[in-house]
Amino acid sequence: MQLTGIHHVSALTADAPRNRSFYTETLGLRLVKKTVNQDDTSCYHLFYGDEQGNPGTELTFFDIPQLAPTHPGTGSISSVSLRVKGREALHYWADRFDQLQVEHEGFSDRGGRDGLLFRDFEGQRLALVVEDEKGVPGGHPWEKSPVPVEHGILGLGPVMLTVAEAEPTLRILLDVLGFRPAGEYPSPDEGQPDIQIFATGDGGPGAEIHVEERPDLPRERLGRGGVHHVAFRVPDDKEYEAWLERLNEAGIHHSGPIDRYYFRSIYFREPNGILFELATDGPGFATDEDPDHLGEKLALPPFLEPQRERIEARLRPLD
Repeated sequence: MQLTGIHHVSALTADAPRNRSFYTETLGLRLVKKTVNQDDTSCYHLFYGDEQGNPGTELTFFDIPQLAPTHPGTGSISSVSLRVKGREALHYWADRFDQLQVEHEGFSDRGGRDGLLFRDFEGQRLALVVEDEKGVPGGHPWEKSPVPVEHGILGLGPVMLTVAEAEPTLRILLDVLGFRPAGEYPSPDEGQPDIQIFATGDGGPGAEIHVEERPDLPRERLGRGGVHHVAFRVPDDKEYEAWLERLNEAGIHHSGPIDRYYFRSIYFREPNGILFELATDGPGFATDEDPDHLGEKLALPPFLEPQRERIEARLRPLD
């Protein structure tokens, strides 16, 4: 029983229309599912990914209008990476960001991989990293994207956790979730501990968590431009049931089984308060939509369909 990589990352926005524009028109991702937060149907839940929204490519956003900005700190998912193919792609993106006035930094090295740090219009901390073609494979950029396929985003890369004390988080990653040490690299902040790398499954950028210990920082106040949770891939329902047993045996308080229709989920918080999710690879986003027309209409799971008229009346247009 093993987690096979990162399934998706869910973040927060206060401006769904502008969010859609940035992630589809600027970053060239496909809006693969336009639905609602199943726990608060007054809010959109937007899923961006590769051509089919394959597991491991999904960056999702809950839309909460008038949400205050994030104040960065510990107990947080402090950076999300997106994979591209080759250093030439990084140069393409640096030029594109200059042309479109996207805030970005120079080229960087994170754990031996070339990267490019940037932010979206709400300060969401993101990075492009070069796919090293090892470990968990990336997805397939959408051919109808405004970004050339050869430079398109392949999927999620390493996710950074920033915590006040690393050891309790590492116990969960190593002893419960089955991650393994996969290296370390210097912190960009002088005098701080090295950032530690942990991998699961076949490893590689699509299966890594990076842990940054920062006892000098305050605790994060999550808002727009922040990350709500990270989900890890469970290949099938049989292993999903086994993970429920594993969490129970470890004495970890969790949500219990939750059917999100497009996948099945379990949620729990690790000791530093970061929300983790275990999510199955299937059934997938083509369950209720033609693959050629994903994300074009508001999709609701069957248990919300009777409320469609009321739900649609409360949502603002994205266009």
